[in-house]
Amino acid sequence: MDYVCDASKGRTWFRIATAAEAAAESALMDHAVDKHFLREESRARQSYVPTSPVYIEQEIGLKKHIRRAMPLFLTLRDGQGNGLATAMLPPEGKEESGFRIIIVGPGNRDPYPDHREAIEALGRHYGLSLERERCYPYGGGRGDY
Repeated sequence: MDYVCDASKGRTWFRIATAAEAAAESALMDHAVDKHFLREESRARQSYVPTSPVYIEQEIGLKKHIRRAMPLFLTLRDGQGNGLATAMLPPEGKEESGFRIIIVGPGNRDPYPDHREAIEALGRHYGLSLERERCYPYGGGRGDY
């Protein structure tokens, strides 16, 4: 995982950088972020256009393209490493028309009551508005994120 930013009360946001980290997040948080991570990684991979016609050079730049093209998957952790929330933000954390930002807690529960300040810190870091009404997709029910 890659460090993103600090939040209040000893909490920290990290970027989920690999499929293995996404799978671990899904297991820890009891939701399906790994499914979404793999789908988005595949879409980013398919959108890559090699810069060289030479076969052995065709994947040069692929990893960088994937990091730029796919949404950001993030996890909020406390000082002991406990998972508190998972977020999916637009690629590079930049506002994108039609992109559905998702932020959920363990078991797809609402993370806002306990972690609103930390979510606001993430919003400030990327310059995004992360209000509950916009980002929490289940209105109190369990979904499939």
